[in-house]
Amino acid sequence: MPTPQTIAAGIDGSPESLAAADWAAREALRRALPLHIVHAYDQPSERSNLPEIEVPFHRESGALDRAVQQISHAHPTLEILDEQVTGPPTEALLATSGASALLVLGSRGFGALAGVLVGSVALAVAARAHCPVVLVRAQDRTEDEGKPSAEEPVRPIVLGLDLNRPCDELLEFAFYTASTRRAPLQVVHAWAIPLVPSADASDPAATKARHLTAALAPWRDKFPGTQVTERLAHGLAGHHLVKSAADADLLVVGRRIPAGARLGRIAHSAIHHARCAVAIVPHA
Repeated sequence: MPTPQTIAAGIDGSPESLAAADWAAREALRRALPLHIVHAYDQPSERSNLPEIEVPFHRESGALDRAVQQISHAHPTLEILDEQVTGPPTEALLATSGASALLVLGSRGFGALAGVLVGSVALAVAARAHCPVVLVRAQDRTEDEGKPSAEEPVRPIVLGLDLNRPCDELLEFAFYTASTRRAPLQVVHAWAIPLVPSADASDPAATKARHLTAALAPWRDKFPGTQVTERLAHGLAGHHLVKSAADADLLVVGRRIPAGARLGRIAHSAIHHARCAVAIVPHA
């Protein structure tokens, strides 16, 4: 899979962003790429001497050094590039995405009932980035915690696939990511059925099963070592994807380009309710 030269992580000093940087570091090691840690924030135009302004500013200004130290200690063989950018974080991260194979950001959680509250910067970047964006929660299990024992299998990658649109970028990302982890890949296609089907309506499951198998066939050939499971589901795609990803390492969904400055309904559902990291992949 041809990629630009870095895996990027946007940080702001929060636990969520540090979890994202660590996730990005592990992905950079898997892909044998450098890690690019970017910290962007709006600097006060003048020194205020007010503690409520100055203390957060100093904390922000040291976030990059702390992140680099933490990642260097955890992954001593990893090449790390660090960049401090003064200005609007959204624009800085979007610029970074143009030269990155992957951009990783943190997301915040309210717990199981409320789902995930994702910051406005993360949502804006995920909706407009030039490369795939992965959103990581601080509560996500680390690789060491999730590392399989002899009795425990590797956690799968789950891909949500729309059979009505071409999405080679999405398939390539999911297969490549699964192969680097030596993880199984579960491909889920869901569709809504009419509330009151007509008398002559036929069950489309058999046709959809054939189309799903055909769409995956060339990618199975390119990645013969990846175990692939196909799943069809009736109902709302977001619900079935979140359910399928309950024990997954990563949930992968697509984002049409160009599609405006907002994410679609399925991507929103995945981001706000999935318990694992979520990858948003732009595709034609």
